Amino acid sequence: MANVARMTGGCACGAVRFRLDAAPYDTGWCHCRICQHVSGAPGMVFTTVPLAALVMEQGEDRIGRFRSTAFGERRFCRDCGAPLTIHVRHQRGEIDIAVGALDDPGAVAPGFHLYAPEAPAWFSLDDNLPAWPALRPDTRGLEPGRTEAGDG
Repeated sequence: MANVARMTGGCACGAVRFRLDAAPYDTGWCHCRICQHVSGAPGMVFTTVPLAALVMEQGEDRIGRFRSTAFGERRFCRDCGAPLTIHVRHQRGEIDIAVGALDDPGAVAPGFHLYAPEAPAWFSLDDNLPAWPALRPDTRGLEPGRTEAGDG
């Protein structure tokens, strides 16, 4: 793992810069159609930190927001469109960071796949990581066994 005090990231054009003041955890792939649409890829890898550990160092005024679901809001750079974060209602004290936005995305590694059936047929899930058809049954903030955040 990279030195947490130096874990930084930003958008593609450099307008937005951030740092993480805590070690990220719970890193994994999401293959939902929304992640595919916003990334233009077969999915996105996110890692989690406490909400207070995400410190915007530059370009906060360049960050756009949109509600991608009834329970989640995504942030992106308004200049280059790079995805930055997603904050979901059931994990109010945490925020998920797009691993591709980290300066060293190799500092964290995915440990699972979410919404695996939505991945394109040509995308290989042959990495021996657990693959779930939706959210994991032990997702923090949801009732045990619940695998959808729902719209309510």
